[in-house]
Amino acid sequence: MATLHADGVHVSNHPCLRAKLSQLRSSSTNAADTKRLVHDISTIIACEALGDLLATVETGTDESPLGYEYKTEGISPSHISLIPILRSGLSMLDAVQSILPSPVSVHHLGMYRDKSTLSAVEYYNNLPPQRTDDGAGRMDVAIIVDPIIATGSTVCAAIETLRDWGAPRIVCLAVLATEGGLKRAAEVWPEGVELWVGGVDAETDDRGMIKPGLGDIGDRLFLTMGK
Repeated sequence: MATLHADGVHVSNHPCLRAKLSQLRSSSTNAADTKRLVHDISTIIACEALGDLLATVETGTDESPLGYEYKTEGISPSHISLIPILRSGLSMLDAVQSILPSPVSVHHLGMYRDKSTLSAVEYYNNLPPQRTDDGAGRMDVAIIVDPIIATGSTVCAAIETLRDWGAPRIVCLAVLATEGGLKRAAEVWPEGVELWVGGVDAETDDRGMIKPGLGDIGDRLFLTMGK
């Protein structure tokens, strides 16, 4: 279960998540286990966030294998889009998709953090054209997935991009964040954004890395350390 950390910010206190996060922090955790732990943690966070975000609606009737009729249920809102931030956001994608009852659209944002300024630079954006009168491109909720919120620059830039595009509501899912990064992200668009995270560390170091953190999660996932 997640607790409200601040306005629009929810931090999980699920014991299984906390234990898995402790395992993920270890420098001895290999790439395969890193991928598995990120998936597991993302599943728990997504269950908590979607349990709060979605409602159940009746969609009709169907027949069970024994021939009994039953009422079918779906979710509302149904027009959900997942927005993984390249590249490490891809590690959370399967977990969120697996708990949704139907496939949803996926639109990628490519961003990297400039090493000198620590600001986010967007290099790829495949959001659909703006919503039209016939409903094309409809996105009732945009769910950003990115394992780390450190300084907050990347998630803030993603929120601004989606807000400017016209997303009416944004939910951000992350494995780990800092106090300052969460505060920055929550202040970008308070009435339209919620953040759900697995854990919070106090601060970043002079390189913009979370202390004690998880290291560079993208490098750990894709075995590109030392590039």
